[in-house]
Amino acid sequence: MIHSANGHYLFLGLRISMENETSVNNFIFSGFSHLLRYQGFLFVGFLFIYLLTLMGNILIFTLIWVDTHLHTPMYFFLGNLSVLDICYSSATIPQILHNLLMEKKVISFQACMSQLFFLITCAGAECILLAVMAYDRFVAICAPLRYLAVMSRGRCIQLATCPWAIGILNSALHTVLTSSLSFCDSNVIQHFFCDVPQLLKLSCVDTSLNNTVLHVVTVFVGLSPCLLIIISYFNILSSIMKIRSPEGRWKTFSTCGSHLTVVFLYYGTVNFNYNRPTDGYSVHIDTLASVLFCMVTPMLNPILYSLRNKEVMGALRRTVHRLHLLTEG
Repeated sequence: MIHSANGHYLFLGLRISMENETSVNNFIFSGFSHLLRYQGFLFVGFLFIYLLTLMGNILIFTLIWVDTHLHTPMYFFLGNLSVLDICYSSATIPQILHNLLMEKKVISFQACMSQLFFLITCAGAECILLAVMAYDRFVAICAPLRYLAVMSRGRCIQLATCPWAIGILNSALHTVLTSSLSFCDSNVIQHFFCDVPQLLKLSCVDTSLNNTVLHVVTVFVGLSPCLLIIISYFNILSSIMKIRSPEGRWKTFSTCGSHLTVVFLYYGTVNFNYNRPTDGYSVHIDTLASVLFCMVTPMLNPILYSLRNKEVMGALRRTVHRLHLLTEG
């Protein structure tokens, strides 16, 4: 404990005044405290996931950018998803990697609020973007003759901008509400990154407003897009069943399979994290769900959406061939 000139005591990141008022200078993560002997393996594993996420999403974005065959609405949204996944994983994994190398897993209050802002921005934006991509598939399959007219360049730009705008507004609301709380009893976060539910547990003031806003906003940003996806796929399946050829039905549905896989994984883990009772779940289950939605999903998206796609693999071969010709010339 250190006495400061202004009558405050500093102890474990808690600033304690003579009037018995307390505030937090930093937080300590304890999410992997039960795995201390495996921190080296966790560091290598998470670093591998992060590098794979970066390389996969940068590759997909680059191919969509340089290959004119992929300049279609569907791949335009895939390119946006790749950029979003890069930002999403970068909001948490670098800090996690840094903390795995440190004896004390500490983050300043300001850095914690910054991480919270970028994390919620990306999480909310991806929820909306997945719904936009479902709408794109709905128009392509249910109204193919009107597809290019409906999904014009201007409309695609509007639909791609909407997720970012909603994500930023949603994140700003949560960040302002969370940063205004008082943290008195503890600064130990039972997690490995800053997130709203864990910070609400640490507050020593009434958090009913925060919890209400969290659940209400989650319905609009998380569950409402999920409902739109369900409606879109109900209409898609109805159109697919009208196709007489089994091969034609499978070929049409296969264009949606990857999207559905990521939707189930992403929405399941995100809604588990943000739209459930605060009690009754172990820290280990919270940790596993968070690893899935903030690390594994961004890594799998390039594989599920694009690398198994014949058009993307064709673009990759053409790009490699062009680079080979340039190096020979």
